[in-house]
Amino acid sequence: MKDPKKQTPITTHTSPYNPITELTWFALVVACVKLLLAPAYHSTDFEVHRHWLALTRTLPLSQWYSDNTSPWTLDYPPFFAHFERFLSLFARLVDPTIVDLHKGLNYSSPSVIIFQRISVIVSDTALMYGVYRLTRNLESRKRILICVLVVWSPGLLIVDHVHFQYNGFLLGILLLSLSFLEEGKDLMGGFLFAVLLCFKHLFAVAAPVYFVYLFRHYCRGGFVRGFGRLVMMGVVVAVVFAAAYGPFVYHGQIHQVLRRMFPFGRGLCHAYWAPNFWVFYIIFDKVLAFLLAKLGFNIQAPTASFTGGLVGDSSPFAVLPQITPLITFMMVLLAISPCLIKAWRDPQPRMITRWVAYAYTCGFLFGWHVHEKASLHFVIPLAIVALRSMEDARHYFLLSIVSCYSLFPLLFEAQEYPIKVLLLLLHSILMWFGFSSQFKTTAAKASAPGQKRGDKVGKNWSSSTVAKKGGFVVRWIEKSYLLGLLVVETWGQFLHPILLGNRFPFLPLMIISIYCALGMMYSWIWQLRWIIRSR
Repeated sequence: MKDPKKQTPITTHTSPYNPITELTWFALVVACVKLLLAPAYHSTDFEVHRHWLALTRTLPLSQWYSDNTSPWTLDYPPFFAHFERFLSLFARLVDPTIVDLHKGLNYSSPSVIIFQRISVIVSDTALMYGVYRLTRNLESRKRILICVLVVWSPGLLIVDHVHFQYNGFLLGILLLSLSFLEEGKDLMGGFLFAVLLCFKHLFAVAAPVYFVYLFRHYCRGGFVRGFGRLVMMGVVVAVVFAAAYGPFVYHGQIHQVLRRMFPFGRGLCHAYWAPNFWVFYIIFDKVLAFLLAKLGFNIQAPTASFTGGLVGDSSPFAVLPQITPLITFMMVLLAISPCLIKAWRDPQPRMITRWVAYAYTCGFLFGWHVHEKASLHFVIPLAIVALRSMEDARHYFLLSIVSCYSLFPLLFEAQEYPIKVLLLLLHSILMWFGFSSQFKTTAAKASAPGQKRGDKVGKNWSSSTVAKKGGFVVRWIEKSYLLGLLVVETWGQFLHPILLGNRFPFLPLMIISIYCALGMMYSWIWQLRWIIRSR
């Protein structure tokens, strides 16, 4: 007879399926959707990456960053160039014209479209593995919902599998790095982050967080041991960067590589304004210029217009001080500083994903020439922590919708309109039902018979009570903001063409940027407040 006092150990997983089985199923389903999107619109980034296939296949390494055969010159770090070189080995077997540096210019046959689309789908394996490592110890319900948020992310589908890029592959490396840091394997986490920087240097915004965290968490334990670990980490990072940039130093091309990677002459803002702080700065400058001109002041209008929709050095302001790359760098560093202080005082592995996501949020809001696609850098990591509390889920629900909607202008052709709308609606519905189910369960556990308010499980009593009564709840101000997105879309898509015709063609994009920037600023303030109050 069993001893009634003995308790059966509680296992972490409640599903009969293991994490790999679940994730494989999600990956296969989303792969089918990605294949259906293959014939859809693709941007000039498609030709950019096709040209890089040909460039790295045809030319010697010493000419990769100096070739001007096409306007789409190589401007990613060396590891990504080697990645393109690796893909070119298979592209040549599919269609030799793909890797022909001269004949393949603007080549868009079905063979190249299918090959490049499939290359993105296959490279997303890194994203799948990163999600697996970060969720493998969670219970099944949470694991499945995080897979929905990341693997079925509408933003990634829009940017990578319609617009065309390789963000899923790169974000997979980031998630892998974070998974090792959360497990306390700092050396491997630092190594993978160094590898990521050699694939895409824009991820360097989180480098200060990594440095402070690793210095305080990994390099502790006395002077001798700490110094030894510091040297070990330094050697690992140096080896990675030497492998990436060493050959170009040897060939005397390192200055050309850096010049291509940091083209500061492109201006403060991209063609379509990323919804960040500089949107308000630009608008305020225009309002001041208009008012001062009405008052009789001689205001010199900027030679380059921010509302022209062009990529270039559109930095001049009529009234406000000019913004330089150095100013944006200092603002990003200042915005990140509360996070760095927290990481210095108490480097907790469970906090690293939040800190890194916050750093990328700061880079998005205050950085130089920010692309709207950079919102994925913090939206995807925040999905990993979205289920830790009702507040996290509520914040993520708003942020992910705003981020996805801000990407809508990337798909501007009529035939893609139903695709992006349907993706966002499905994502919102899945999030709503997923969060509602998760926090109803949490409420039931927290308010079980005999449960006291002072018990450890019931610390967040108010949130659990709300979840029990109505499941996942969004505040009225957040609901009002989300309804405003519908108003903005109705104006830009239907009312503007009817009322204004072809006048002010950039106005709908400007309204989207301004309105989405309000949501992004809200997210930044929410994250900052959470980090300051966390213990």
